[in-house]
Amino acid sequence: MSDKPIILSIAGVDPSGGAGIVADVKTIASLDCFPVVAITSITFQNTLGVYGAAHQSAEILRAQIQPILDDFKIAAVKTGMLPTVEIITEVARIFNEKKLPAPVVDPVMRATSGDSLIEETALETLKGKLFSIARVVTPNIPEAERLSGFAIESLDDMKRAAETIRAAGAAAVLIKGGHMPMGAKAEAVDVLLDETGNVTEFRRPYFDVGNVHGSGCTLSAAIASYLGRGKSLVDAVYEAKSYVTERIRLAQALGHGARPL
Repeated sequence: MSDKPIILSIAGVDPSGGAGIVADVKTIASLDCFPVVAITSITFQNTLGVYGAAHQSAEILRAQIQPILDDFKIAAVKTGMLPTVEIITEVARIFNEKKLPAPVVDPVMRATSGDSLIEETALETLKGKLFSIARVVTPNIPEAERLSGFAIESLDDMKRAAETIRAAGAAAVLIKGGHMPMGAKAEAVDVLLDETGNVTEFRRPYFDVGNVHGSGCTLSAAIASYLGRGKSLVDAVYEAKSYVTERIRLAQALGHGARPL
C-alpha cells in the first residue's frame, strides 16, 4: 500500500477553477499528496464574481464523507466554504464521531469579488463548533477583523486579533497579511499564534499582480498537505507560505477578473 498522505478537503466548488475544491485538489496533488473531497456547496462563479450557490444538505455531505472514511486513512483535513449552520454542525459532528485529524479551518466568508459565502447566522456556529476542534484557523485580514471585532491596521493589531480569536476557542491562529503589505520593501507578513502561545512571523516579498483568486484556499490546502507529511505546524506554515508566494508571483490573467493561482 502506498504511503502517500491522503488529504481530505471539505469545501465548496468553484467551477471556474480558481478557488475552492479545485484549488485544493491542484495544491494537494502538486505537493505529492492524494486529494479526496466532500462538497459543501456548488457555487456559480467565475473570476469576476459569484452569481449564486446551491448548498448541500447535512445528509448529502455525510453521504460523501462516509465512503471515503471507510476506504482511506486520512492524514490531514482542511475545511473551506461551510455556508450554513446545518453544514457546520454536521462537519463538527463527523469530526467528533470519526476522530479525524484536527482540521486546518479556513473561515471562508467572502469571495475576492466581495460576495458573501456564508450565512450571517452561521458565523457564530463556525466559531462555537469548529474553532475548538481545529489544528489552526487561517483568516485573512477582513475575516480576522470580523472575527475579532476591531480594525486591523498594523502588525500589532494582527497579533492582538490572533489572541482574541484564540481566546474564543481556537488552538492556533494564522492571520494572513496579504491584504496589508508592510514596510518599504512591501512584504506580505503572516502571523502565527500557535498552541503554546508563541508568535511567529512569516515574511515573503509582496507581489502586486492585481487581485488574485484562491490564495486562501491554496494556503490552507498546502498547510494541511505539509501537516499530513509529518511537519510541525510552524514548518508546515513556513513551507505553505513559500508555496503560495510563488504561485502568486506566477499568477496569470486567464479570465477577465481576478487571477487564479
